[in-house]
Amino acid sequence: MFQRIGNVDVYYEVVGEGKPVLMIHGYGLDHYVMSGCLEPIFTGRPGYRRIYFDLPGMGQTKASRTIDNSDRMVELIVRFLEQVIPEGTFLVAGESYGGYLARALILHMPERIDGVLLICPLVVPERHKRRLPPRIVIVKDEALLNSLSRGERDHFESMATVLDEYTWTRFKQDIMPGISLEDTNFTEGFQKYGYPLSYDVDDHPPFEKPFLLLAGRQDISVGYQDHLMLVENYPRGTFAILDRAGHSLQIEQAAVFNVLVEEWLDRVEEKAR
Repeated sequence: MFQRIGNVDVYYEVVGEGKPVLMIHGYGLDHYVMSGCLEPIFTGRPGYRRIYFDLPGMGQTKASRTIDNSDRMVELIVRFLEQVIPEGTFLVAGESYGGYLARALILHMPERIDGVLLICPLVVPERHKRRLPPRIVIVKDEALLNSLSRGERDHFESMATVLDEYTWTRFKQDIMPGISLEDTNFTEGFQKYGYPLSYDVDDHPPFEKPFLLLAGRQDISVGYQDHLMLVENYPRGTFAILDRAGHSLQIEQAAVFNVLVEEWLDRVEEKAR
């Protein structure tokens, strides 16, 4: 379904009933990267209303010239929230760029957010300022890689350090759909001219709600070292840096991911009692 926000028709899907959970996907992807890793958890855990949506220029939400920087992207999300979650509190989950936007919501509306999950979040928007690890491949199925098209292989190798059949199957299901729908004319210009927020997204009082940040030790997209700068902002935070994980941590370390997300939800529910 679509929600009209200004001149943007935001595509979104709602699954389940109960406590709202806003899912914010990464840059150049779509909501499938979130539903693919989180629906298996929430399907067995009733009481949550999952809201998956596509950012402008990605997935099924068309690009708009009015959304030309991250400040306006955050404003769009706030207005979207006012329509789909008009009152009460909610949870936020963000992946990569979505984790950057999620932290902007913490800054703007901390009283409405009861918990935050960040998956390989973007911390430093300027790539040249990020502390990134060297490229390391942990598992490499050469026969599989040779069976892929050049484009598929390039995307897969840029986001994963475990290059095997399982990871590719999940990658093809959760990540490739968004890549295929990306409006690159929009996203390339946006990334070049409007990617960083105009303010320090992490300049806020300590957020004292259950918080989970997951980072990949082999993530060459956003790294992991910069994430440790955020520790003091989250007194109720679990910070996990996982080996054998690149920018597709939720797939490469699926079992550990599931356990940690379940434990985060346990903490959210405990605090609500």
